[in-house]
Amino acid sequence: MDTTASRKTILIADDDEFITIAYKAGLERAGYVVIIAEDGDQTIELIATFRPDLVLLDVIMPKQNGFEVLKVVKNHPDYSHIPVVMLTNLGQESDEQAARSYGADGFLIKANVTLNDVLLNIEQLLTS
Repeated sequence: MDTTASRKTILIADDDEFITIAYKAGLERAGYVVIIAEDGDQTIELIATFRPDLVLLDVIMPKQNGFEVLKVVKNHPDYSHIPVVMLTNLGQESDEQAARSYGADGFLIKANVTLNDVLLNIEQLLTS
């Protein structure tokens, strides 16, 4: 087990059950504690409750989209330090620019990355 993962909590915010099951299993195998949120409102509630070490955030979700959630997180004094990686199917350069302008610490396109790519990105953010 990687010592970076020891006792670190990752919140996966995505309404796609297949994605959440796959990423949860992989992250837990790597030693992370994983929490799942299925919509934007629940994401904000879970961040307030658990204060995760990192958030993997989809853009297209019910109630509040990922950009709205990102703005809330990065503008809140208690949460703004939490790294947020957008993990989405939106691949337009304008989507990444918007995410970065709202404070995203990473932007990964689901179709272009593997679980190992995501793990490397997480480890880099949690050790920097």
